[in-house]
Amino acid sequence: MRLATANPVSRFAAAHVEWEVPPPPANLQVFEDHSKSILARNDSPDLHFRWSVNPYRGCFHACAYCYARPTHEHLGLGAGSDFDRKLVVKPNAPELLRQALSKPSWQREFILFSGNTDCYQPLEHHYRLTRACLEVCHAFGTPIGVITKSALVCRDAELLAEMGRAAGAEVVLSIPFHHAPTCRAVEPGTPPPARRYEAIRVLSEAGVRVGVNIAPVIPGLSDHDIPAILKAAREAGAQHARVLPVRLSPQVEAVFTERVGATFPGRVASVLGKIRRMRGGELNDARFGERFRGQGEEWASTMALFRTWHDRLGYTERPERAYAPARPPAAPEPTSPQLSLFGALKTGP
Repeated sequence: MRLATANPVSRFAAAHVEWEVPPPPANLQVFEDHSKSILARNDSPDLHFRWSVNPYRGCFHACAYCYARPTHEHLGLGAGSDFDRKLVVKPNAPELLRQALSKPSWQREFILFSGNTDCYQPLEHHYRLTRACLEVCHAFGTPIGVITKSALVCRDAELLAEMGRAAGAEVVLSIPFHHAPTCRAVEPGTPPPARRYEAIRVLSEAGVRVGVNIAPVIPGLSDHDIPAILKAAREAGAQHARVLPVRLSPQVEAVFTERVGATFPGRVASVLGKIRRMRGGELNDARFGERFRGQGEEWASTMALFRTWHDRLGYTERPERAYAPARPPAAPEPTSPQLSLFGALKTGP
């Protein structure tokens, strides 16, 4: 897959360059980020978790609609092909996570992988940072969740099953499209839907709790796929399901419009019009409480379609987790006077 070098103008750039000839291909470049911390704290009232871990920045999956694209601008890079091909890895992520979970203040709270860009994108084949971070969480009895589009998550099925039995672990496969050619056009670096359904099957058979996110729903492009996705995912073993509407910030809108316009030139105006009707006349509503909800009769029909098939197929309701600090296991009673000099044995952070 070859993407042309194309980036919307950064909000933070003092100047930018416009190509006078067709831009060259965007080649893969990998940079190392030696951060001093790895746990990201989330304070948004829309999110039902406090902590997330992101071993990578940028994403090879190159999804045209990705809400995380503008975060690349904080690195001095673009939200377009820079986000797709100038990728950042955090090689010290496992050690930083071990340090964080070793602190006496850590209360074994739920951690989401990743919350920003996909923790199982192709770089994980080589760097194995997600695997190493999961092993750290397992060692400290920390419950986790994973959201991914990648079938690579199956590599860690056994570990995730062990974590689920010990402290709690679940995986959600994001599958916005059932139609493979549309998927390839909009999410060119992701595995096809059939491989993601198979990943659900592998994880479910291993004993991992699995769900499916139909996210984002793009009206006029993917909303009609909802019944097929729910049916295929349920047959593969998905237990819960959720839908989320697409949201296009200005930086993402530029990438999305270019990609969809090149692939479906006769539909882009209609799709953008439907998104605006779903978003109160805009392409994005960034307000807390509104970001993950659509508006209008068309979105109400979409939700009705989802609910009908959700209930018909026997999906379970997934209660929102409180993600309150877990109570640490009781420390063993001292078995000798010498042990009591140092207090009770510590079984975790």
